[in-house]
Amino acid sequence: MGVVYDAGALLAGERNDRRMWAVHAELLARDIAPTVPAPVLAQAWRGGARQASLARMLRLCEVEAMTEDHAREVGGLLGASGTSGVVDAAVVATARRQQATAILTSDPGDLQRIADALGFNVTLEVV
Repeated sequence: MGVVYDAGALLAGERNDRRMWAVHAELLARDIAPTVPAPVLAQAWRGGARQASLARMLRLCEVEAMTEDHAREVGGLLGASGTSGVVDAAVVATARRQQATAILTSDPGDLQRIADALGFNVTLEVV
C-alpha cells in the first residue's frame, strides 16, 4: 500500500492540522513512507521558520524527482484528461506508478478527472 501527498496534505501538516498529523503518524506506524512528487513540494514550499512543521513532515516522506520520462508521462495525462494542472497530473502519475491506494488532498476535483481518464482506481482522501 502506498500513499501520495498532494499540496493540500502538505499545507495541512504545515498548519498543524491534527487530523493530518494523525493520518501521517498512522502511516509511519505501519511502515508506509508517504510519497511527495517534487512538483508538489515546489507548490507548497516557501522556506523560512514558518514552515518548520512542514519540514518536519517532509523528513519522513519520500520526495520523488521529476525525470524527463515522468514529465512526458504527466504531459500525456494532461492531454488524456483535458486538464492543465501539471502538479495534479504528477500526483496521479506518481500514484499510478507506485500502485498507491490513496492520495491525500484538499482538492480532489481534477485529480479524480485525471484518474478517471486513466481508468485508475485510487482513493482520494480529503484532508
